[in-house]
Parts: sequence; C-alpha cells; structure tokens
Amino acid sequence: MAEIRSYQAADLAAVYDICVRTADAGADARGKFSTDELWGDLFAGPYVHLEPDLAFVVDDGGVVVGYVVGTGDTEAFAQRYPAQWFARIRDRYPEPPPPPRSAEQDLIALHYHPDHIVVPEVLAEFPAHLHIDLLPEHQGRGFGRRLIERFTEAVDAPGVHVAMLTANVPARGFYDRLGFEVLPVPDPGPLTYLGLRIGT
Repeated sequence: MAEIRSYQAADLAAVYDICVRTADAGADARGKFSTDELWGDLFAGPYVHLEPDLAFVVDDGGVVVGYVVGTGDTEAFAQRYPAQWFARIRDRYPEPPPPPRSAEQDLIALHYHPDHIVVPEVLAEFPAHLHIDLLPEHQGRGFGRRLIERFTEAVDAPGVHVAMLTANVPARGFYDRLGFEVLPVPDPGPLTYLGLRIGT
C-alpha cells in the first residue's frame, strides 16, 4: 500500500532517478545530456539538502515512485544556494560561456545564477515554490494531490507557485484541477507560472 511520508537521506538516488525520468516536459530525459545528474542537481538535490522538512515522497511498498520538494521562501533559498548547495558540486559544472549556448550549458548556467527563481511579480503573494514529480505509471491515482496537500500543510507561506514548462500539457491540467491560477509574469519564455493560495 502506497503512503506519503517524509523524505529520508536514503531516498536520494530514487528522487534523482524520478527527476530525470520525468524531466523532458514530463517524459524521460535520460541520456539527453552528458550527465543525468544535472537534472537532480538543479531541481531536487538543493531542496532535499536545504529544505529537508519540506520534502515528501510516495513510498509504494518500499519503492519511492514520486516526490514533492520546495521552499517556503524563494528569495532566501536563492541567497543560500551558492554557498550552501552549489559549492558542494561546483567541480562537476565548469561555468559555461555566454550565449549562444547548448541546452545543457543553459541548464548549467542556472547553477551560477540562482536568482533566476526570484520573480518579483510572483513572490509578494506566492513566496513559496515547489517541484513535484511522479513516475508515469503512478500518475492519475491521487498521489500528486496528496503530495501537494502534504507540502502546503508543512510550509509556512501564504501561497506557493510553480514554474512549469508550458509544453507539459498534462501537468497544466493537474495544476488546474488543484486550483492553481495563472500568474501574470512578463516575458516568461517557455514557462507558465501558476500560484496556489494556502489557508484561504
């Protein structure tokens, strides 16, 4: 029987695996770049390291099949990122050249500019943000909703936002069903920003 539980250090490899297997707009991104670790190092590792109390997993009979991670204070998280997270893994990722760059170099550049997550138009009302991923065979079974509920119960913030790839149409449907609203962000590029008010 699957359960939602708090993240444990032993879950790290499974979380990284789920991250890369859902990273390509919901599809498998394994082998897309020179290292599959890049995805987890950006979108999972910093959260379980810096905000472990806000990390939860779906445990299906001892196998982790999904997770939610995030932070209650996006701006503070970005400030902590260089010294408290990126310093640990910097040797893996030499600083990329200025644009134009490859897609992999663009992702690596995010490590060097963690303030890309600080969007002033969003943070006043939705200062928290999260990342949620479930293996495809476990989607559509209510686990995503339960993960979001667990996160919003644990986080101390008036609202939470997500920055999702607009191309990930199934994910958009999921967030819409949970009551997320579109947030007006100028020039969002390939992303759509969605926000959910907490405790209202």
